[in-house]
Amino acid sequence: MLFEKVSSDIIAAMKAKDKVRLSALRNIKKYFIEAKTQPGANDELSDADATKILAKLAKQGRDTAAIYVAQGRQDLADEELAQASVIEEYLPKQLTPDELRKELLAIIAETGASGQKDMGRVMGVATKALNGRADGKAISLLVKELLAN
Repeated sequence: MLFEKVSSDIIAAMKAKDKVRLSALRNIKKYFIEAKTQPGANDELSDADATKILAKLAKQGRDTAAIYVAQGRQDLADEELAQASVIEEYLPKQLTPDELRKELLAIIAETGASGQKDMGRVMGVATKALNGRADGKAISLLVKELLAN
């Protein structure tokens, strides 16, 4: 499970005195513990839920870095990007645009979608099937484009 892997990697980062990695891993573990202690979680965290948390943290890091760059603070942006890259190591391999298109075409065929009115049905299946392997915004934009044709 991802929770145990992150916990053991924290120890390795402490031994290696890797401050950036240690900080990123501690942040991940904090969010994992918060999710495990939510009402109804029964002190468990599935890898699917952990992947959602990791994807969200990586996206936040990239977005924050972009804000820092816009404000002329490259030093802070570099720190955010370094932590985001550590987080991304725990995410599944991201799909290329061509792979994403192929997967979405298969999902559209599977669901029998024929137009924009079926977007909700396609998105429901796609977000579950592509969890952590593609950005939700990219999925949405491509589904709209494919259903329009």
